[in-house]
Amino acid sequence: MKSSLEKPKGLSKDKILLIVTGCIVGIAAVLLTIFGNPGNMGFCIACFIRDISGAVKLHNAGVVQYVRPEIIGLVLGAFVISLVKGEFKPRGGSSPMLRFMIAFCVMVGALVFLGCPLRMVLRLAAGDLNALVALVGFACGIAIGCWFLNNGFSLGKAYPQSALEGAALPAINVGLLILAVFGTSLLFYSEKGPGSMHAPIVLALACGLVVGIMAQRSRMCFAGGIRDIILLKDWTLTLGFVAVFVSALVFNLIAGKFKLGFTGQPVAHAQHFWNFIGMVVVGLGSVMLGGCPLRQLILAGEGNSDSGVAVLGFAVGAAFAHNFGLASSAASADSLGGPGINGKVAVFICLAFLLVVAGVKTFAKKEN
Repeated sequence: MKSSLEKPKGLSKDKILLIVTGCIVGIAAVLLTIFGNPGNMGFCIACFIRDISGAVKLHNAGVVQYVRPEIIGLVLGAFVISLVKGEFKPRGGSSPMLRFMIAFCVMVGALVFLGCPLRMVLRLAAGDLNALVALVGFACGIAIGCWFLNNGFSLGKAYPQSALEGAALPAINVGLLILAVFGTSLLFYSEKGPGSMHAPIVLALACGLVVGIMAQRSRMCFAGGIRDIILLKDWTLTLGFVAVFVSALVFNLIAGKFKLGFTGQPVAHAQHFWNFIGMVVVGLGSVMLGGCPLRQLILAGEGNSDSGVAVLGFAVGAAFAHNFGLASSAASADSLGGPGINGKVAVFICLAFLLVVAGVKTFAKKEN
């Protein structure tokens, strides 16, 4: 007989919060596409940071230039709720230059696939089977990163910093919001292509704020979910991953936006090897950084300057990817899409760099 003092089994508050957060993300993503965002791109950290980089003229690709309010909302939502909950704790100083370069590589890998881990899930929920190939690559990259973690990989300890340091990236996003609302003549906006497709600014900002708040409270991380399964046999963080998929799938079916297959998918290509290897880079780099691109934005909002450096690395990586032809092109009636020779070489250089850094930060420390 069970003791009357035994706690009833069921979902913990943390698990419920992750499920609710995932459902909100999935629903918001589909809603944003209905109101104007590119197909299967209600939220994409990589694509949206790339668009912002173009809007401030860090790159010259005219079809991907727009200040995405969703990114601003994510950072400011995390910033505000962390202040309210007493979790704004400025810290940093853990291998900032290496973090910048790792984030640069993550962005290159993401733009070879044409999406971050969040967009990978959203694409899969819309029937894009290329994202299933990418998911396998993402998991393989995380598994490689977990092997290094098991052997002692670390980028070092973060230290307390000033409130001014922690508020730097949120302040940058406030500045971007002011420019987006009042200084549009100073920015560059796409007249065609994905950059010209966007939801109304108020809706996009509101969705970003809500998701930023919920992601901060739930600690949602797409890389962390798979990492925890491998290292700890803990499926908790994966609940958010699954909830995003299920909620987006249901609403895509309701909205008539579900299309199963490899071809004819919006802003995507079916070059399977490059989808796979691009997300291997993203998975490995995310483990090394301590979280996926979404998680890096949220941590930056909480005052983590190491994550702020990573976000800047994403932005510069996106700029290089488009200035030097590293990003993939989407498939069209006239082209299979995928990366050109520059992108193919770059993604292998990025993978090699990540492996060298992981190896040195793992085994050199042991020798000392």
